[in-house]
Amino acid sequence: AVAGTNGKTTTVRLIAHLAARAGRHPGMTNSDGIYIAGERIDTGDCSGPRSARNVLMHPDVDFAVLETARGGILREGLAFDRCDVAVVTNIGLGDHLGMNYIDTVEGLAAVKRVIVENVAADGAAVLNAADPIVAAMAGSCPGSVVFFAKDCHQPVLAAHRAHGRRVVFVDGGELVAAEGEHEQRIALAEVPLTRGGALGFQVDNVMAAVAAAWSVGLPWDAIRTGLRSFVSDARTAPGRFNVFEHRGATLIADYGHNPDAIEALVQAIDTMPARRRHVVISGAGDRRDEDIRRQTEILGNAFDAVILYEDACQRGRSEGEVLALLREGLKDARRARSVDEIRGEFAAIDTALARLEAEDLCLILVDQVDQALDHITARVAQG
Repeated sequence: AVAGTNGKTTTVRLIAHLAARAGRHPGMTNSDGIYIAGERIDTGDCSGPRSARNVLMHPDVDFAVLETARGGILREGLAFDRCDVAVVTNIGLGDHLGMNYIDTVEGLAAVKRVIVENVAADGAAVLNAADPIVAAMAGSCPGSVVFFAKDCHQPVLAAHRAHGRRVVFVDGGELVAAEGEHEQRIALAEVPLTRGGALGFQVDNVMAAVAAAWSVGLPWDAIRTGLRSFVSDARTAPGRFNVFEHRGATLIADYGHNPDAIEALVQAIDTMPARRRHVVISGAGDRRDEDIRRQTEILGNAFDAVILYEDACQRGRSEGEVLALLREGLKDARRARSVDEIRGEFAAIDTALARLEAEDLCLILVDQVDQALDHITARVAQG
């Protein structure tokens, strides 16, 4: 079971991929659908217990990987009594705060901690040592704990390792899984999902997935092979840092939709050279005003040109309300000099593509993931 604020879907997809490489028959639920042996059998947000039960009851599945969202836990609880491994990717500043009477990150963590509390006695919790709220969940786990963090000197991780317990970290361009004196090392240059280690948030997702695969006993040869063969394209991981080339410019499509995700995307894009940087963004109407504003506060300091759009993601907001909040976030922008408002997601994408020149970079924060990716793919194919 996988919970957290960001990275859940990519982590779930990667764990299922590693399991398939090990000869297992995985079933997977995530916010994109239900998948059996790599084939999608249902679409939409399938991160709740009803979708999970479809996987658990499927006769062909011997390895279930379940994205476990807080909404489903609050509505119905979990789809299982115990899990072999619980993964919590991060909590950070949280997401969806102000909904379902969850107003604080501590309250959010209490919900997401449920999967840790329901680990089997011989199972494990995989926890982000660099996130204090996540690290504190270790005390709620009936089984063992595997901590991950990029920094091997991170205090929680270092102390855990000193006691001979399992940890995953990064050392000199290598991902390291250590237990006492025993280590397994994998060069990040061989893990395309991380772009050679340059994408810090994907490194975190890889560490979480590797720790989960290790905890459930998948062989290291399968883990290594799986990491080399997993790519984050529009088919394998739709809306998760999908990179396209268009007329000499670089396009990145991502479903990032909260301040932590936007911050992680900006850090990743800062490692990529560009003559001029463009961003296309809307905001989900079911977020707090301050969360919507904060997204463009971050982007306005990192991009030269901003296109704001309004489409299907108003979620109860009146027309123009989300755009007004996004504009407020840009009022003190240090870098953005061009700001436009467009009605319609695809129209906004087309406007951005028409303005791109060679060596530019454009981040497109998609809302209707499958449709937007199909639209981008078609435009790229047209040249």
